[in-house]
Amino acid sequence: MKDNNIIKDKSFKFAIRTVNLYKYLQQDKKEFVLSKQLLKSGTSVGANVREGLNAESKADFIH
Repeated sequence: MKDNNIIKDKSFKFAIRTVNLYKYLQQDKKEFVLSKQLLKSGTSVGANVREGLNAESKADFIH
């Protein structure tokens, strides 16, 4: 069964775009500090979405 969750799909695509931008900034622009922070913050969105989707209870979801 395929899971059709638009937020999950969009956060995954956003993470891929973030990684590609990170690679561009590192390789072409030689920007290391801000690109690393961009990578961390851009990919954490999907992690937070998945954590919220996999919550076992309402209290777990809120936490």
